[in-house]
Amino acid sequence: MTENSNAGEKIWQTAEQLLEEVRRVYTQNGSLTDELLSALNFVFQAPLLPALDLVDNSHVTRLVSPSGRCLFQVVGSSGTPYVCLPSSIYCACPAFKFSVLKKNDHIMCKHVLAVKLSEAMGKTQRYDVSDREITNLLTHLD
Repeated sequence: MTENSNAGEKIWQTAEQLLEEVRRVYTQNGSLTDELLSALNFVFQAPLLPALDLVDNSHVTRLVSPSGRCLFQVVGSSGTPYVCLPSSIYCACPAFKFSVLKKNDHIMCKHVLAVKLSEAMGKTQRYDVSDREITNLLTHLD
């Protein structure tokens, strides 16, 4: 394992631990502590505040089909809905392609971070859709 991949793995472990801490603290207090927000800002940087804004404004929806398939739709600040996959950090937004994949200067875009935070805080809306609708969303991903 190279030094870069080892560092990347440690960042992911830290991010996962922070999101679990968000779940614990938010369940207990109904809010996040300044210390936790500071730690989240250190790890996630620029996407954090816009992601929290998306969560606060209920822009994260879990779409669930009768077959059990699900994905997330996050309405971005521009009003554009972006599809995020539940078991990955994929998002269909341009920032994901540029900042996460190309420049590698963020570990996830604000939409994926909003999904992770919304799920941890229990603030995700649920919307039942048909299997056909899920298929259509998935086939139109960039």
